[in-house]
Amino acid sequence: MTGTIGCKGTPGVEDTSDRYHENVRVILAVPAAFFLAACSKPPMDKSEIAAYGDREDHHSYSSPLECRINHVALDLDVSFEKKVLSGSATLTVVRSDRAQTLVLDTRDLKISSVEISSGGRSFDRASFQLGSVDKILGAPLRIDLAPHTTHVRVNYETSPQATGLQWLTPAQTAGKKRPFLYSQSQAIHARSWIPIQDSPGVRVTYSATIRTPKTVRAVMSARNNPNAPVDGEYNFNMPQPVPAYLIALAVGELDYRSTGGRTGVFAEPPLIERAAREFEDMEKMMQAAERLYGLYRWEQYDVLILPPSFPFGGMENPRLTFATPTLLAGDKSLVGVIAHEMAHSWSGNLVTNATWRDFWLNEGFTTYFERRIQEEVYGPARSEMEALLEKQELERELKTLEERDEILYVDLKGRDPDDGMTLVPYVKGMLFLRSLEETFGRERFDTFLRGYFNEFAFRSITTADFLSYLQRNLLDSDPDTTRRIDPEAWLSKPGLPPSTPQPRSEALETVSRICKDWMSGKLATGNIPVQTWSTQETLHFLHSLAAIDSRRMADLDGAFQFTQSSNAEILYEWLRLAVQKNYERAFPKLEQFLKQVGRRKYLKPLYEELAKTPAGKERAKAIYSQARAGYHPIAAMTVDGILK
Repeated sequence: MTGTIGCKGTPGVEDTSDRYHENVRVILAVPAAFFLAACSKPPMDKSEIAAYGDREDHHSYSSPLECRINHVALDLDVSFEKKVLSGSATLTVVRSDRAQTLVLDTRDLKISSVEISSGGRSFDRASFQLGSVDKILGAPLRIDLAPHTTHVRVNYETSPQATGLQWLTPAQTAGKKRPFLYSQSQAIHARSWIPIQDSPGVRVTYSATIRTPKTVRAVMSARNNPNAPVDGEYNFNMPQPVPAYLIALAVGELDYRSTGGRTGVFAEPPLIERAAREFEDMEKMMQAAERLYGLYRWEQYDVLILPPSFPFGGMENPRLTFATPTLLAGDKSLVGVIAHEMAHSWSGNLVTNATWRDFWLNEGFTTYFERRIQEEVYGPARSEMEALLEKQELERELKTLEERDEILYVDLKGRDPDDGMTLVPYVKGMLFLRSLEETFGRERFDTFLRGYFNEFAFRSITTADFLSYLQRNLLDSDPDTTRRIDPEAWLSKPGLPPSTPQPRSEALETVSRICKDWMSGKLATGNIPVQTWSTQETLHFLHSLAAIDSRRMADLDGAFQFTQSSNAEILYEWLRLAVQKNYERAFPKLEQFLKQVGRRKYLKPLYEELAKTPAGKERAKAIYSQARAGYHPIAAMTVDGILK
């Protein structure tokens, strides 16, 4: 649907949430073939488009073509003592006439009872069956429906080991006074704390009542009231439809600071002022994003700074990005992560991958959009430095991947979708879009993207949907220029095409020359201008030290104290180099870092480097035995696999 589409409460913007639910009712009243036609424009009769049209979600037991949920009402108690959520999820059901069963995704949920209702007021007991457990997918919950069932209530309790929840003691927080809980639902971990159709192709609105101890605050990826009293009961409403992986909850001792008319920061009291200063440009970022690709349709954009165990840099939960405290560098040098998560408000949250095989539609678009926001706010030199560093990091990672994982349209059937979260969907996807921009010109490509976000707003789409839209709205308009674009090479072939764009940075070229001169002995260590460099320049310098030995690392460390860096990105790169070169003076810091930080981006490469030698692997196991309890389950599973 083309046109201006928005959210409730935004003046002058069309409200689509009610129409979304009506569309679902209509779709479910017709056969599956018509449902597919309603979800996407008919693909052009070209094999390179038709080949990317698989809409089946291999990571969900649900059958949304016959019966799907469109609203979730949560009523949950938070128990830090038991480390469980307990209560109910009431699901509004839209079904075809032939549907007799609702199938939900679960993982390690204790189901006490299920009830059904016609109208949502009076509920009766229903029969249900919890199927056998798959180690990746969990277990299907099959619920028998009566002829006129419109609502299903599942009464349940989570497991203390729920993969989508992490329970932290006061000692594991910044404030050291109160416990902390947070969720991480992407990719398929929502099912570990909500019985739901856990597929990105199924969008729901949701509401929630969350009861907590009276000393902590609850926040969600919904409308939050930062001025609500800390009284142990919190109510939430999310009026825009989102997939299950974007439902998020956090509970802890939290303060709030506004950073603009629509932006602000939640954080623990010891971090709140630092966070507000670090992210004070969020309103500028928002305005830049709107100038580029249209209205922000989620009303409010806040960031929640989580404890260090959070396994990712950021998670784009709508209205409330979850972020790692490792971004608090003090100089705004790492706010690219915030630009990335904000960009997800368009690419990912507004227009979502229909299956995890289409993940690049979320992350490639967002990484491209992030670069454009950075350019608007901090200038093209900063944006190009980051793009070049990303491309270099991708090239390094490609050398470690199997060919099947070098492909944008990656086959994840039978695999954990977390396996697809490499740099390929992010950076290779970004480079594909950049190649379109360079081929057709920025002005035409920006017009194309604005139309794309409007066309598919609040919808989940496949790669075939994108290619069909690309063909109709860009490629067909200029056949001569189009000959220079080969989507097939980008989407289904490993590695990078020969025509891959090459970001250029004069600043990083200068750093490369300085590094070469220092390595060859032409430049003294004290004359390397590290103190004047940006974080990006310092990272490029460290990336260029492949031939260094531990003695020369000691020279650099003595001059610039890299081992004591307070910048998490710089420290991580230095520690990785220290493991590679057996620079033992950094090993105590390495152990401290691995015990304090749970970000998967850092843990995975460091443990992989340690595991390459027998001595390193023994060191890694010793550190991990003490650190594992503080890691999020997602991070712990990753390191378990590395250390076997």
